[in-house]
Amino acid sequence: MKISIITVCYNSSSTIIDSIESVLNQSYPNIEYVIIDGNSKDNTVSIIEEYKNRLGYFISEPDKGLYDAMNKGIQAATGDVIGILNSDDLYQDLDVINDVMQQFNNDPELEILYGDLVYVKSDDTNKIVRNWKSKSYYNNFFENANVPPHPSLFVRAKVFKEAGLFNLYYKLAADYEFMLRVFKKHHFKPKYINRLIIKMRLGGATNQSFSNIVNQNKEILKAWKNNGLKAPFYLMPLRIFKRLVQFI
Repeated sequence: MKISIITVCYNSSSTIIDSIESVLNQSYPNIEYVIIDGNSKDNTVSIIEEYKNRLGYFISEPDKGLYDAMNKGIQAATGDVIGILNSDDLYQDLDVINDVMQQFNNDPELEILYGDLVYVKSDDTNKIVRNWKSKSYYNNFFENANVPPHPSLFVRAKVFKEAGLFNLYYKLAADYEFMLRVFKKHHFKPKYINRLIIKMRLGGATNQSFSNIVNQNKEILKAWKNNGLKAPFYLMPLRIFKRLVQFI
């Protein structure tokens, strides 16, 4: 069974090598690596081109932002399972994809898989700053301010075909809206594995400013409403509390 890993990037020359090597050195043999670059102005493209003969698909062109680039990658992917690795992240070890695919191979009905994530220092990926420990999905998972770590999410390609791609209306929370949609509206079969999957460097668009955090939370509430779901009144305070716990 083939898996497609998608990395989207823009001016990522300082971190893209770690991400690429993290994918290409995985022990699982059947990986299609898709890289979507947003017309970088630094030497990101020249770095990627050094690996071009080992990539399944690569394009560099202007896009409408992160989620538009992800959608391009999903549409280009030909794997049975799809995962997304950010251009400043890396897999915990070289057996991550093998362990993920073992789960899909063992259960033909499994449609969504996710695990755990740690935030690490940007200049030292062995230094953990924040620990995102997830849990198995249950009926009120999202109501209780839980959400799977999106970079640790792997889905069968059929999920995107049936539920749709990332909604570009959401500038900061399209990943949250997508997960809310596939878990709570479409009820695809999920599984949580108690395994560290992703090392994620601190940063990201949402955490770059307080206004971005506020705007993301507004988008999250809209995601509930636009999907015909009712968010509990305590959702946002509980989200903040659970984020603070991750630093302990």
